Parts: sequence; C-alpha cells; structure tokens
Amino acid sequence: MDFSKNAFVAVGDNDKREKFENVTLGECDEIKIGMQVRSEEEAYNLYNEYALKRGFSIRKAVKREYNGVIRQREFVCSKQGFKEFEDPSNVKKYHNLDVRTGCRARIRFDVKNDIWSVSHFNDTHNHEFATPEERCNLRSGRKVLPAHGNIISTMISSGIKATKSYSFLSKELGGANNIGFSRRDCHNFVQTKRKEIMEAGDGQSIINHFKEKQSEDPMFFYSVQVDQDNRIANFFWRDGKSKLDYDSFGDVVIFDTTYRTNKYNLICAPFVGINHHWNNVLFGCAFLSDETTQSFIWLFETFFTAMGGRQPKSIFTDQDQAMANAINMVFSESRHRLCLWHINKNAQKNLVGIYGVPDFNQRFNHCLYGGCSNEMEFESTWSKMIEMHNLKDNTWLDRLYQIREKWCPTFNLDFFSAKMKSTQRSESTNSVFHQIMKTSMSLIEVIKFYEEKAAQMRQDEINEDFRCKNGAPGKVHKHGGILSHAAKVYTLALFGMFEEEFNSGTGLNCVETNHCEDNFTYSLSSGESRRIHIVHFNRAELSICCDCKLFETLGLLCCHALRVFLVNNVNHIPDKYISSRWTKDAKKRLCCSVDSFKSNEKSTHVLRMSNLSLLWYKCCDKAALTDHGTKIAMDSLSELLCKLERSSADTNKVEDIGKKCPQDLIHDDDVQSCLDGKRPILDPPHVRKKGITNFRIKSQLEKKQRKKKVKDATTSKAPKTISMVHGKYKTSTQAFFFLFFAR
Repeated sequence: MDFSKNAFVAVGDNDKREKFENVTLGECDEIKIGMQVRSEEEAYNLYNEYALKRGFSIRKAVKREYNGVIRQREFVCSKQGFKEFEDPSNVKKYHNLDVRTGCRARIRFDVKNDIWSVSHFNDTHNHEFATPEERCNLRSGRKVLPAHGNIISTMISSGIKATKSYSFLSKELGGANNIGFSRRDCHNFVQTKRKEIMEAGDGQSIINHFKEKQSEDPMFFYSVQVDQDNRIANFFWRDGKSKLDYDSFGDVVIFDTTYRTNKYNLICAPFVGINHHWNNVLFGCAFLSDETTQSFIWLFETFFTAMGGRQPKSIFTDQDQAMANAINMVFSESRHRLCLWHINKNAQKNLVGIYGVPDFNQRFNHCLYGGCSNEMEFESTWSKMIEMHNLKDNTWLDRLYQIREKWCPTFNLDFFSAKMKSTQRSESTNSVFHQIMKTSMSLIEVIKFYEEKAAQMRQDEINEDFRCKNGAPGKVHKHGGILSHAAKVYTLALFGMFEEEFNSGTGLNCVETNHCEDNFTYSLSSGESRRIHIVHFNRAELSICCDCKLFETLGLLCCHALRVFLVNNVNHIPDKYISSRWTKDAKKRLCCSVDSFKSNEKSTHVLRMSNLSLLWYKCCDKAALTDHGTKIAMDSLSELLCKLERSSADTNKVEDIGKKCPQDLIHDDDVQSCLDGKRPILDPPHVRKKGITNFRIKSQLEKKQRKKKVKDATTSKAPKTISMVHGKYKTSTQAFFFLFFAR
C-alpha cells in the first residue's frame, strides 16, 4: 500500500494552533486527540492509512452540518453496526456476505475555520485483523491509482485483456498484495472507462472523438450522414498524415467493402494505397450502412473533398455495379479497375460446367491475367475460347467482355496502376483489423483500434526509412554503373524489384533492327519464350520506350530497356525515368508540411506524460539497484508529491486540450445541427449477434463448398468403422462425443 499521503500533526495547545508540522504517516503510526488536517479528504486518508496498516477497513459515517457547512464528521470501522433486516419475500439475484460485527471503533473530527481536529478516537475492535497478505482485499484500500489506470488503459487499447494487464502490474510491483486493488476491480475499472466513453451514446461519442481529434490535428477531416431518425448511417474520417500520404502515393487507391467489424454490422470500407516501401498505407476509412449507389456516391464525394479535389489515376474495387456507378460519376478521370481475384471466383460460380476444362482455363487465364501482349491478341484468344467451347449464349461472359477495359491488363498498359491486379491489399488490411476487432465492439472502440493499427503501419514506414538511410544493398559496389545508381535513389524494396529486372535483362538476346541517326530500334527475346519485345532508344536524349509498358504501369524500367542501356553503356538512370514515388525522398517535398503538422500531432498532456514516464523509469531503474538508492528515491518522490499536490490545489485545473471544432471543414447540412451540439446523434440500429461474423463476406459458391465438406464429413468412412466396432449408439450425443475424441 502507498502510505506517502500527508498527515498534519498539531504543535502546541489545542486552542492556539496556527503552526503545522508536515509529517508522513510512516513517521507517526498512532492517531491522537488533537491531530489536525485541512480537508475531509485528508481526514479520510489519515484514518484509512492507519486502518490499512493495522489490517481493517473503514467507511464514512455521520456528518453534521450547520447552514450547509460541515461541523463534525465521523469515520468508522467497516464492521460497525449490523446488517439491516431484509424482507424474505424479496428475491435477489446476488446475496452479499454479512460482514458487520457491531465493531465500535471510530474517529470523529470537529471542523472549525477549515481546520479538521480529532476530537474522539476509539481503537477497540471486536474482530480479527487482516494479515499483511490479506490486506489487499480490504475494501477501503482497494483503489485503482491514476498511474495504474493509465497503464491498464494503454494495455487495453493495445489489445491486451484486463486479466493480462493485472498480471503485468502484479509482476511489476512484486505481487498482487502490492497493487492496491483486486482483479475484479481491474475489470470494473475497464468497464467504467468504457461506460464513460459511451455515456453520450455510440453515435454522439464518435462526433465528440472526431471533434477532439480536430482540436489536436488541424488537418483532421470527418463527415457524417444520418438517417431520417437522426441515427448515424455513414461516416468517413482521415487524419492529417493520411492527407500527406495521399499527396505522395494517391495515384493508386484500393477500395474494398468485404468486412463487417462491429456490433451494428456496418460495412468497414478502408481506402488503401501503396507507399514507397511497397507496403500498405491508409488514406482514410469509412463505415457504411448499405452498399447502394447513393451511399457510394456520398462516400467518394466526401473522399474527393477530403483529399483536396485530387482524383487517383487508378482505383481498384470488386465487381459491384453500385460501386461502379458511383465511380463513373465522381472519379470520371480515374481508371476503374476490377479485382481479378473476385472475377476468378465469380467465374467458378457462373461457369460451373466448363470452368474445370484445362483448355478453357488456359485461354481464360491468358486473357484474365495479362498474358496477351496487345489488344489484337486478346480479341483473338477470347474469340477462339468462345467458339471452341460454344459459349456464345453465356450471358455472364458476355457482360464480362463488355467491361474488358476494367479488368484486362492488356487494355491498361498506358495507365499507372503499380501493377496491381486485385484488392488483396485492402482485404489484407481488413484482415489485420479483424484480428483485434469483435462483432460486439462499439463503433468508438473500432475507430480507436483503427487508429492504433494506422500508427503501427506508420511506425513500420519510419523503420523502413531508417533502414534505407543507414544501409545499402550488399554487393552492389561490385556491379557499379546503373545498378549502383538505382541503389542510391530507390528504397530497398523497390531496388530489389529493379535488381530483379536488371538481372533478367542480362540474359536477353538484343539485336539492333533499325538505326537512323540517334534513333535505334532493338529486338529482344529469350530462349525460353517466343515473344519478341521491341525497344526504341534515342541515344542523344537518353529516351527509351518498350512495348511491354512496364514503366508506364509500374514506374520502373523493364528488363528490356535496361538491357539496351547496358548495351549502350548508359551507367545511370535518366531523371525522367525515376518515379519520385518509389525513391527514398518520396515524401521529402512535403517535409515542411510534416514538420508543421508534428507540433499538433499529440495533445500537450500526452507529450508531458511521455517525457515524464521516460525520466521516471530511468530513476526507478537506478534506485532499485540498492537499498540506499531506493530510500533516496522514496524520500525525493514523497517531497515531490507534496509540492505537486500544493501546486494542484492552487491552480485547481489546467486545461490541456481545446474543445473547439474548426468551422472551415465541410459537413453535411442534415448533420450540422448535431455537430453543433443542438441535437445528439443516435446510435445505428442494432443487429442480432447470432450468426453475425466479422470475417470476409463469402460468396454463394464458397458457402456451397462449405456445406459439401460438412456433408462429406458426416458421411465419411469413420462413423461406419466405429459403428462396426462399437455397435449401435443409444443416443446421437454418445456418437458425437466418440467421433470428436476419436479425431
């Protein structure tokens, strides 16, 4: 227990006390008539700390007032009196233990001129005291201190359960008896904090959270839609760093809506991109109540506004018509691409009779995954596939052909897409959130978990930046030339891809087919493939173009172009062929914006806590080495605590975070009155929890395959073999348990 709270012992006569000697309870183990303190809290702490050292608990008792001013206050042993009579007819769910024994131990304080003086003290008990090991169970001593509460809250927000948090504190403090509260108190503390967060309701709590974020981050943006009943329906948010990331890597956006990760079954819809380390980066997140065209139009328009009116070059989604309609209306300048993984799954569902045929699969995958070098080859391959397998009347293939520009890579060689072919990056991000989210979570908890994962992803980017600055790929110096130049400008991940292209090009046959002044044409091929690639090269301007279009789609020179550079002794990459988004300095041009943003990244309270915690752990680590060091630290901390309490009493309260909401951000008109606090936003309608999952939404084909597997398992040979050996079971339950343990 912590006995460092201050008690004040009077010096001199009872009626002439003006001076007070500041001592700790450890220096004065007895309570005497005439001892004085300055407040009710100090009076309670004085008796409580004495009680905890003796091994009993206390509670507040009689309070006598005159004209609203306290004149006398009593604190008694928790076993004082007897339990009140209860009506046997009242059925209670829980019955508390009767701990009252009629103990008469008590202390009385008389209050005069704001001085609390001990006027009566009875220390006679009629019960057994708690042993030192049992004192952690005394009720008046069980209290979650702010420092412990901060640790628990931090661990809970990191996905660690309350039980694990309590175990951590127990080990850190040398046992459960040194914590000052029980495991049940820890659970109650967590629930209380959650209730405080949810006090205004889930919908209004989201608005309050977003407003607080705006006060900390001037670049924070959010928008909310409500339904006719003023319930929150759709909302989107992104912080200032997401905007800076979009300015650097917003040319490709991956959008997916396949996970539902909250108790309202709202659809989680993150906007994901690719940074210069080939890792995921978050541009923002939304939750939608439905997947209608109207909802997607609102979301994309909000995203467009939040990102400063800049459209991505390519946006990847699944094959959803409502999504496609909204993209055509909002992102008219963007190239809409469809996820090939979803198309392949839909093909299995719509082409059940023909999908497993090897010849069909070969031709279909050749068209689907970009095996065709040009549009003419695609048309020829598709026509042969339709004709050979008599699929002219297949409506699904006909609809797929009508939108071939959206899914076939051959039709998108002139558009930058970072060589993406699916929305798996977005789905993998959803999967990461799924690992820590539950369907019973409130929306505000989901948002905070999203922010935690976003912070982790940004820290991963910082770590990769550090690796790029402080290291270089091994054995590059031996090659020299263009490979060494690439190692200097590209990140480690992109250099690995560049090096792979460079090594692939060294084995190509390069033949000059045409030459006119400084313009050269080369034909390149490999022994493994019959395909020939044509490269046009201007030696004077160092301009190069290959018909594979890798640079146009990925932003990296292909193996064919690098082979031509090698033949012509070009030892560096021309500036026009270095895409800034893949370089180590991809975000350097935004450094001014980042620096100005960092000052508002955290609240001043959080920053102060971080600085103090670092110094605190250093002091504790040094002090705990010796008994003398521990005594020095305890004395210094006790003195420091006294000063801080006096300072806190003088200043009362210091405001750390402003609560004003910036008015320069655009919000919907139908929700503006709610944002201004005139009307509270209500929670979305609840859904039944039974059967609701936060896994990826499965297609009908996957559900049928799952049912088939279950059916096959129930009709397998194992039950027949068991029935032959053991005979007939009396009940199906017996058979189930035997089969379960037989596995």
